[in-house]
Amino acid sequence: MTKTTASATAPVLGVRALNRATLGRQLLLRRSPLSAGAAIEHLLGLQAQNVKPPYYALAARLDGFTPQELSGAMAAREVVRIVTMRSTIHTHTAADCLTLRPFVQPARDRELTNFRKGLTGVDLDRLSALARELVEDAPRTMKELREALLAQWPDADPQALAVAARCRLPLVQVTPRGLWGRSGQVALTTAERWLGRPAEPAPAAETVVLRYLAAFGPASVKDMQTWAGLTRLREVFERLRPRLVTFRDESGAELFDLPDAPRPDPDTPAPPRFLPEFDNLLLSHADRTRVVPRELWGRSWRGNQAYCTLLVDGFLAGVWKPADDGLVVELFGTLGRARRDEVVAEGERLLALMHTEGAGGVRFGTVVPG
Repeated sequence: MTKTTASATAPVLGVRALNRATLGRQLLLRRSPLSAGAAIEHLLGLQAQNVKPPYYALAARLDGFTPQELSGAMAAREVVRIVTMRSTIHTHTAADCLTLRPFVQPARDRELTNFRKGLTGVDLDRLSALARELVEDAPRTMKELREALLAQWPDADPQALAVAARCRLPLVQVTPRGLWGRSGQVALTTAERWLGRPAEPAPAAETVVLRYLAAFGPASVKDMQTWAGLTRLREVFERLRPRLVTFRDESGAELFDLPDAPRPDPDTPAPPRFLPEFDNLLLSHADRTRVVPRELWGRSWRGNQAYCTLLVDGFLAGVWKPADDGLVVELFGTLGRARRDEVVAEGERLLALMHTEGAGGVRFGTVVPG
């Protein structure tokens, strides 16, 4: 049987089947007893453009989680904040920081080409060496790094110089940035200096594909490329094909998965979950309809502002935001009384966990129009 024939005859997974499978891998069908570090490893990192999202992401996924657990791991340098997938800041375990960053380095090299006009005449190898020397001598802010590099290349674009340093070097944000209840500006040093050990070679692409499927599958080649910000992964999937099972989605796209991975019944209950802005659940597939109904595409952000999102029955159903008197839920449609009660109960749990002093309550704001 040819590959094309096999794909055409593969079982079809409907939207709800994909939804429940993905929620299961993402620890969102039922809360997991995993530690924060183990969950971050399983999920291949958490989006961390801002400080609080990783905390809310774990609160939605883990049983017994407290913000102090993640904050303590970060203070102990067991987890770090670093630019990796899709050129965005992620919270990773120390081990993944040292390997996943090299894995996505081709994307960082490609990103740097967008700034080549501002880097005319700049020796990138020399820039990398100088930037490394600067940040390993003492953590530097981006402003300090720009000014130091501009002194060497006064005709270059300052922003391009800083981007070049970020793209060429594995720069982590040092604490207290990222700690719960603390504040601190972004200051950078290399992963090697912060973690006290050298960078490691990039893992085999096959290894990362298998980990991606364990956390986000079933998925297509395009899905993983969207998650990683990389291209040309088709050959890797083809090498793995004998070890994987294949399905089709309702549009006919081929999906790959681990043979023994959980694929729950589509009618498995999915409790409400409050997720932070930019949660990887919503960003790690080329086709996001497994979580975001087509009619709601684009409703979880406005311009460059992303909203915290609410899942009901496993799908995007609204947005939410903290308020002085608790949290406000803004729905994209109407919910029955039982569903609303479930949302309130989940919101109250979140408030008690994350805002123990004067937590307030849950209230519903104006229904967000289409």
